[in-house]
Amino acid sequence: MKYVPEDGFPYYYDFVKNMNYQSLFSSSSTITFLNSINEKKAIYRYAPTKWSIKQIVGHITDHERIMMFRAFLMSRNELVELWGYDQNLLVENSRFEELTLKQLVADFVNVRKASTSFIETLSESQLKIKGMARQYEITLEDFLKSIIGHEKHHITIIKERYI
Repeated sequence: MKYVPEDGFPYYYDFVKNMNYQSLFSSSSTITFLNSINEKKAIYRYAPTKWSIKQIVGHITDHERIMMFRAFLMSRNELVELWGYDQNLLVENSRFEELTLKQLVADFVNVRKASTSFIETLSESQLKIKGMARQYEITLEDFLKSIIGHEKHHITIIKERYI
């Protein structure tokens, strides 16, 4: 079965399903890549209706913030459906274009540090807690992996369509 990004899970999960979730969160490859992009390139859009690189970086950061809150709820057995959100609305109402890419990457780094701090507190039994992501029942560990899968999806798009 072919999944599309709108599916969220399992589309993003499939990018990283065989990888260790802790290794995924501790990798610095995305940050290194983003730091190699200059400000001029960071405002580029490959089509008028597409986000700039700065907006994509802000979106990746927003997504991780939102998903880590949901992961926190799951880890505490708060049995809620892992609802969606309007990514376009969040980007439209942000200041991403006003900020420098350096500021956006620094924010991403800070969010990642908080995410890493949280996942280091999780037990094996918490990682096995199940929740619903759309129609899919998933474990907390797989949900965490899908957060990085989302990041990898967008970094691939930047590399293929922007750089």
